[in-house]
Amino acid sequence: MNSFDVIVIGAGIIGSSVSYYLTKAGYSVALIDKGDIANGTSSRCDAVALICDKKPGIDTDIGYRSIQLYKELAQSFSFDFQFSTRGSLYVCETEQELEIAKDYVAQQVKAGYQMKTVNKEELPDIEKHLAKDLAGGVWTEVDSTMNPYMVCYAFVEEAKKQGLKLITHEEVKAINQSPLGAVESVQTTTQTIYTKKVVNCAGVWASKLGDLVGIDIPIKPRKGLILVTERTSKIVNQKVHEFGYMLSKFEDINYKRKVSQLVEKNNIAFTIEPTEASNYLVGGHRDFSGYGTDTNHEVMKGIAERANRFLPILKNVNCIRAYAGVRPWVVDHLPIVSEVDEVPGYFIASGHEGDGISMAPITGKMMTELISRQDTEFNIDRLKFSRYKNKKIENL
Repeated sequence: MNSFDVIVIGAGIIGSSVSYYLTKAGYSVALIDKGDIANGTSSRCDAVALICDKKPGIDTDIGYRSIQLYKELAQSFSFDFQFSTRGSLYVCETEQELEIAKDYVAQQVKAGYQMKTVNKEELPDIEKHLAKDLAGGVWTEVDSTMNPYMVCYAFVEEAKKQGLKLITHEEVKAINQSPLGAVESVQTTTQTIYTKKVVNCAGVWASKLGDLVGIDIPIKPRKGLILVTERTSKIVNQKVHEFGYMLSKFEDINYKRKVSQLVEKNNIAFTIEPTEASNYLVGGHRDFSGYGTDTNHEVMKGIAERANRFLPILKNVNCIRAYAGVRPWVVDHLPIVSEVDEVPGYFIASGHEGDGISMAPITGKMMTELISRQDTEFNIDRLKFSRYKNKKIENL
């Protein structure tokens, strides 16, 4: 019989990680995707694992733990995914931003994380090309980077050594249930596969897989566009982004940046990071505009405007292409890592927004612990799907 202990749906970074940890724990696993490995959001994102962009508490806790797991995986995996701990620098444009940042850093330091504020005189020692009128910043040494494509393939290749069955270019059409609602099998475009457990790792498409079993998964696609520079001499040493990026991410209504109408309209906040190929990824923006991944010239212009404000040297660097992706947004900015009480055997690991790469290892580990009925490393009550009962989000 064509059957597995667990079927994982979605071969992006989260599904790849979940599959790896499940196979490592001894489960027979099939990983299914309607496209290929890293075909969706994971191929249209940046390439960092950060704690500096997380809210204090469980958001930071699991982000930090993920970085530690990445360090271990980089040593044990046979597939090199270009992991590096470079650190990251938030830059504050104004004294008001710096005061907000100081309070944020104080909370993180109190929780035991190494993070520090730097004044305007110290900024040139960290990144010499920054604009001279910035107020200061936040430096986080532990923040890391990797190749998002390669890390997906690394997880899959290691899982295949443990027996993972990879099924690509097959779309899940139905999830069949018993009379009591429990998962019994998965129907793809070509076959029926039997299982008692399904993990929905479909990211922005997770709600569509929820529809197959009659549950409402409140995930919306949030679009982001990134510019890619030509290969050039060193501009920055690490991830650099404006502190307004965090305020933009969490929609902080208590702070209003003084930016152009173009930047404000498109919710643009500056970010740049180096690649191993000597290009730079420059972003970014956040926009609720459906599932489309087309690029937009107006947004590109706004990103360039904001980037030049923080790094004037970029005026002399060409942009060779742009790409956009959609990130799985949830209203409280915490992923869903949970069983679904209404559908026995149905699990969800989605809703990471822009933190899929960052939180992939710990998500795979926690999901394996859930399925194994073990205590999870963290208290993940705040990540449960049940937190959305009796709550609604706007329809797309």
